[in-house]
Amino acid sequence: MKVLIIKMSSMGDVLHALPALTDAARVFPEIKFDWVIEENFQEIPRWHFAVNEVILFPWRRIRKKFLSKYFFEELEKFKLKLQKEKYDFIIDAQGLLKSGWVAFLAQGLRCGYDFQSSREPAASFFYQKKFFIDKMQHAITRTRKLFSSVLNYSYQDSLPDFGILENKIFQFKKKQEKPYVVFLHGTTWKTKLWPENHWIELAKRLNKQGLSIKLVWWTELEKKRALRIQENISDVDVLDKQNLHQMAELFFNAAMVVSVDTGLAHLASVLGVPCISLYGPTDPKRTGTLGKNQIQLYSQFKCAPCLQKVCHYSGFRKTDPPCFSEITALRVEQEIKRVMYGC
Repeated sequence: MKVLIIKMSSMGDVLHALPALTDAARVFPEIKFDWVIEENFQEIPRWHFAVNEVILFPWRRIRKKFLSKYFFEELEKFKLKLQKEKYDFIIDAQGLLKSGWVAFLAQGLRCGYDFQSSREPAASFFYQKKFFIDKMQHAITRTRKLFSSVLNYSYQDSLPDFGILENKIFQFKKKQEKPYVVFLHGTTWKTKLWPENHWIELAKRLNKQGLSIKLVWWTELEKKRALRIQENISDVDVLDKQNLHQMAELFFNAAMVVSVDTGLAHLASVLGVPCISLYGPTDPKRTGTLGKNQIQLYSQFKCAPCLQKVCHYSGFRKTDPPCFSEITALRVEQEIKRVMYGC
């Protein structure tokens, strides 16, 4: 059986899809998946044992030259590669108009979420077989249930198996060095950013416990924030820019990861690294980290989770964004002590 998966972005969404492949491969050991993904995230599908070919969708690269000759030439190259194979099933696990259109271009039985279940309901018009998968579930569960519905096997409610730890590239060796905590402070939504002064206070508290801090960054804006957090703190290291494999090794050797709601937190969870994830405007019940050693601290603020990229709260703000007011550095430190030292 040959199946095409369409799950093009973002990092967290792509990682969320991996357990569905593992489920299917356990039922159908000979199954092979091709995967359509945006170029930035192409590394991730290659980690899974059941993925045969990765087909790169060049959208982020070509959209800046929308309707130009280059734009149409690159789309035609993508289309030709996509249509080289005829698939038994095409599964759009994203549920967007963009991903639905890609499914329409491919050859095979097009399957996806129905009108009520799709993130963009009109995407369902591209599919030949449609399935209702309740939105009020975690994204991993939704994808696993979609695959079981399309491929007609019984869904088993179990801890997700991301299917990548068998990959030789993840056979890291523990390094003998001072215990450290990784701070994942960067994310795409301004409302998901834990206040900078909280990171600084937490770094000082952890330094007093003998823990060093590693700060990572992907954008220049994140690098500048990392350098500000580092100022006047003795044992904080701002690392050079890391690729995903380097990040994975960094996490593997960490005593703990502390993260805002970002895709890299899911990489930590995939590896089973203890991770405390901080949720203000977003809902961990739908998109939170899952798996062993995962702790979610979520806001109890009156309007959380609002799922908004812009904060519209008009009252008094103790912090900015206000939904992080009760998720303090002290509270995070206490969770770290509980996990690391059992106190």
